[in-house]
Amino acid sequence: MVKESLAEVVPDADVTALGPDDKFREALEIDSLDFLSFIEILGRRTGFRIEDEDTAHLTTLADSADFLVARTADGS
Repeated sequence: MVKESLAEVVPDADVTALGPDDKFREALEIDSLDFLSFIEILGRRTGFRIEDEDTAHLTTLADSADFLVARTADGS
């Protein structure tokens, strides 16, 4: 879901090459507006409201997966 959301924001990027700890913004050359779009798309896909303070947990695939699993587990 994270890779699909990134691919929607940066369709020309090779998201399949992302490693679990690669920072999205650097690896895919995402600017601030694209990152906000990614957050909005991810929120829409998951049904979770993602707050500004949550964005620090959404910078890599591993961090994003941990965040989403935690949100699912606590029902937020």
